[in-house]
Amino acid sequence: MAKKAKAKAKKKAKSKVKKPCAEPRAHAVYADPDAVKTSEHKPLPESLSEVPIDEKSPAEWAYERLVIYIQNFEEQLDNEHEIAVGFVGGDAGVLRIEGLGFFDPDIVTFYGTDMDGTKTQLIQHVTQLSVMLRAIPKEDTQVAAKRIGFRLVADLEAE
Repeated sequence: MAKKAKAKAKKKAKSKVKKPCAEPRAHAVYADPDAVKTSEHKPLPESLSEVPIDEKSPAEWAYERLVIYIQNFEEQLDNEHEIAVGFVGGDAGVLRIEGLGFFDPDIVTFYGTDMDGTKTQLIQHVTQLSVMLRAIPKEDTQVAAKRIGFRLVADLEAE
């Protein structure tokens, strides 16, 4: 009889284990109460909530959040600027973002060109990920600004 009670207690304890939440915690506060809504204030696209966070690799989860930050940053740009990324803690400079990828379990890759127009690729381990999004003047003022954030979100939703 004691064995049955122990087994029942174990089963009950297992059923009380918290499941990962579909919507992770995010929060930001600004001095200006009318500041533009940022990524932390917006719901995640449905496609990102379909797989629990604990089932994603660190690279995939970092990639998905970068996509959200990039799209939000681009929404605030005028037609004269495009997005670039500066890498914190090194002298890698600034890279005009033309592509973003990840390689499970722990690598995020930025593709683009530097300010001299040189083809550039940065391969970053997720534990070292620290980027600064920047607005830089468009290369060609006659052509519409390139917006990668919307393409990145569309790609996530297509998966």
